[in-house]
Amino acid sequence: MTNLIQTPRLILRQWQDSDTAPFIQMCADDQVMRYFLKKLDASEATAFMQRLRDAIETRGWGLYAVELKATGEFIGFIGLHVHPPEFEIADAPEISWRLLPQYWHQGYATEGAKAVLKHAFRNLRLDKVISFTAHSNTPSERVMQRIGMQKVREFNHPLVPLEHPLNKHVLYVIQRSDYLHIPFC
Repeated sequence: MTNLIQTPRLILRQWQDSDTAPFIQMCADDQVMRYFLKKLDASEATAFMQRLRDAIETRGWGLYAVELKATGEFIGFIGLHVHPPEFEIADAPEISWRLLPQYWHQGYATEGAKAVLKHAFRNLRLDKVISFTAHSNTPSERVMQRIGMQKVREFNHPLVPLEHPLNKHVLYVIQRSDYLHIPFC
């Protein structure tokens, strides 16, 4: 398995110590974290980054740190995540992304996610990839649509209180057989 994926503008790679400060900044940013229950403090973000690093080290794939090819700047993460079995909605690896706000609306999430799907289906030979987000997170939902995923349903997130505005989520899926018929593959 690889822990390096390249696109025309991006490098998706294993985490480095130099990613720590911008990752902490991203996890504490009000805009970035508005679709999550809470922002992460520095120790929570550092522990999360270590779990991401360990997952790639153990499996050979995961949520990759993303840097711009042109500058080497860390801009966020894009990759695949595995949820615990008790999280019933996640019956396949989830494709996910999170970028610093100054890199939004430039096509980076879509570009990186397409490369991750290609890796998932061609190299990892996964049968299915899912993605989900808060119903109100229309920017991420548009990325899901642009990479060929199909909306399956809406659901109440089991880890979000029922009365919380972020409880309602959308679930998207793409099967390997469907992916192989998408023109950009």
